[in-house]
Amino acid sequence: MIGYWRMRWTTSIVNALLLVGTSAAAQEFTLHLDPGQSKAAFTLTATAHTVHGTFNLKSGEVHFDPASGKAGGEIVFDATSGQTGNQSRDHKMHKDVLQSAQYPEATFRPDHAEGTLAPQGESTLKVHGSFGIHGSEHELTVPVQLNFTGDKWNATARFVIPYVTWGMRSPSSFFLRVGDTVDIELRCAGTMAEGE
Repeated sequence: MIGYWRMRWTTSIVNALLLVGTSAAAQEFTLHLDPGQSKAAFTLTATAHTVHGTFNLKSGEVHFDPASGKAGGEIVFDATSGQTGNQSRDHKMHKDVLQSAQYPEATFRPDHAEGTLAPQGESTLKVHGSFGIHGSEHELTVPVQLNFTGDKWNATARFVIPYVTWGMRSPSSFFLRVGDTVDIELRCAGTMAEGE
């Protein structure tokens, strides 16, 4: 008999913990991005080699309601911070392709997300929103791997930007052929606050 009541007590505690976790996941929350732990890496194919580079985060805050999937906020990257480790190549990238003196920021504004969000551990979401770069806005859906540990989180997102189609100039020349798309990988981290 004691074993029976102990089993029921244990089951009740487990169910209560699951209920708390489900409730927490269903609440609206805000993800604050830490610029020191967040960066955008890019990869561009070119004749005989591949170019790798990074952009720094300026600021970021994302609001999400798991019940409705509605999202908001803005992630802002510093377009002027882009670097590939080659000074002359970086100068050409900023002057001729990004025109970063005129368009100093790249932004992502989420409006909706699909997927099941776990209160702790890993989740996979598809985040839809508007990507702003080079003075234009473009609709984009980004697959995001999100991981919660307490009130800390980190996320990885990978997508492709057809920068030539989006109005930017290709750096290709007679001697150098460069791809018309660039692969982006966002690695972000920060803190989470509920109810903001």
